[in-house]
Amino acid sequence: MATKPFLMDIQTIRKRAREHIEKGAVTEGYKADRDTVIKLLNEALATEIVCTLRYKRHYYMASGIHAKGVAAEFLEHAREEEQHADMLARRITQLDGAPNFNPDGLLTRSHSDYVEGGDLVDMIKEDLVAERIAIDSYRDIVHYLGHDDPTSRRVVEEILAKEEEHAEDLSTLLEELGKKGEPAKPRTHH
Repeated sequence: MATKPFLMDIQTIRKRAREHIEKGAVTEGYKADRDTVIKLLNEALATEIVCTLRYKRHYYMASGIHAKGVAAEFLEHAREEEQHADMLARRITQLDGAPNFNPDGLLTRSHSDYVEGGDLVDMIKEDLVAERIAIDSYRDIVHYLGHDDPTSRRVVEEILAKEEEHAEDLSTLLEELGKKGEPAKPRTHH
């Protein structure tokens, strides 16, 4: 395989860096549709905020014989989702956008729903569903970004890896609770 030479016109790069200096990190070499990327990152931000709120509720509402360990997991996930929100907000501002923290329309911007769940098992299941939604939607964002915005792609990839870890944690919790016989609420038949 022939080696591809690395050629860089440093004089052109230096010249371009001085032009449009007010754009900060967004240089002429930025190839993505910035408005679309900011919109996608704001949707991911809303998703992370909704997930933080749901995990926090589950942390406080967890009850039952196995609740202490599960609640600790909920709290850890809530804190990690909040860190994801911060990463996304930081990237949005680097792209000269505005992170949307407005509670109005939060659920319509979010990819995942806010479902409270009735008991410990329901809470874990709802969190797992939300993580699975985030995993698929973030994978789509990573694919969309491709090589056009490698920095945003890496941010979303890092969050995606953590969401996959969360899903695995929740799946394991469900399995362990099933083995311990944690009772789910009886289903009401209509």
